[in-house]
Amino acid sequence: MINLAKQILKAEAEAILGLNIDHTFSDAVSELLTCKGKVITTGLGKAGYLARKAASTFSTTGTPSIYLHPADASHGDVGVISSEDVLLALSNSGATREVIETVRFCKSLGAKRVIGITGKLDSKLAELSDILLNIGQIKEPCPLGMTPSASAMAMLALCDALALVTMEQRGFTKKDFAMRHHGGYLGEKSRG
Repeated sequence: MINLAKQILKAEAEAILGLNIDHTFSDAVSELLTCKGKVITTGLGKAGYLARKAASTFSTTGTPSIYLHPADASHGDVGVISSEDVLLALSNSGATREVIETVRFCKSLGAKRVIGITGKLDSKLAELSDILLNIGQIKEPCPLGMTPSASAMAMLALCDALALVTMEQRGFTKKDFAMRHHGGYLGEKSRG
């Protein structure tokens, strides 16, 4: 059990360290910095949880963001999109039907740009994205080879890097953080 746990953690760490950070990352940060609206994140399943966390991290660090659930998007919530918004869409396969539909809806409503995060360069999400961040083909350490753990950690780390680099480039300060995070331990620490 201990050996398997160590192998899983090693695979997840290697997936993160293996991310190729290049000019497309800089392009994505530039797009986030110039976004005059909101960053709308979307994804389904594990990628949905990651997209929700990304929206929270962006909002906390000075980039207004909300998560749009693909199922809710198809029942009217896509109306939140404006021409000033940037869509950040997550799908490891790049083929999740509901995510693809959401991307299409958002584009038809005039979303400024689509940043896609996927592991498949030849996917529909890759095709629909203006900026594509590729996590690559990641072998999952799950004994069945199915559970998205290493790929999920790579997506999570990439979203965190996007948010924190954008925060730094924006000149976001501890005072700015305190204004958005008034409760809890971090709120107290940011005002100290």
